[in-house]
Amino acid sequence: MKKIKLLFIIISCVVGIILIHIALLVADGLTDEQQTAEAGVVLGNKVNEDGTPSDRLQARLDRALELYNDGLIEKVIVSGGTGIEGFDEALVMGDYLESHGVLPDDIIEDSNGYNTRMSAENAKKIIQEEDFTDDEVFVISQFYHIPRTKLAFKQEGFKQVYGAHAEYWEWRDIYSTLREVPAYYKYLLENIFFSK
Repeated sequence: MKKIKLLFIIISCVVGIILIHIALLVADGLTDEQQTAEAGVVLGNKVNEDGTPSDRLQARLDRALELYNDGLIEKVIVSGGTGIEGFDEALVMGDYLESHGVLPDDIIEDSNGYNTRMSAENAKKIIQEEDFTDDEVFVISQFYHIPRTKLAFKQEGFKQVYGAHAEYWEWRDIYSTLREVPAYYKYLLENIFFSK
């Protein structure tokens, strides 16, 4: 009986920790900072079979457009890889932004951002190569993805990482939010045990 009670206490503690983390994750992801930075990084996502951004990706790009048009960011780094549809996400994102008024010189394409970690690493290199004057950056993605993205960018040495979430909602957000809990700790532990 004592073992069952102990097991129940352990499970309750684990569930409680997960729920607290989810609450913090959602709160952080939905809180957009009203700051300025030289660059905003749009994290890639699926491209439709006709070569247009998926609704989820378009929402990220539209959020970046808002930041750009409001003068909160000067440059937009679009980071993604080539998906199973055969399209380079970065090129598709760059074309979308240009067609919506972003100057070509203000778009920087990273076609090797195959995951969040790689996007952070590549953004740091781009920032250094472009000789930007600060280490502040905006990250633009779905709300549930923002905390882990901020973590990855901070681990790459960015001093200030601001988040801006895409205004797009779907049922899969529930699963994606739950998945972000272990993913966040995976990034955290990797940096502790396998830091450069």
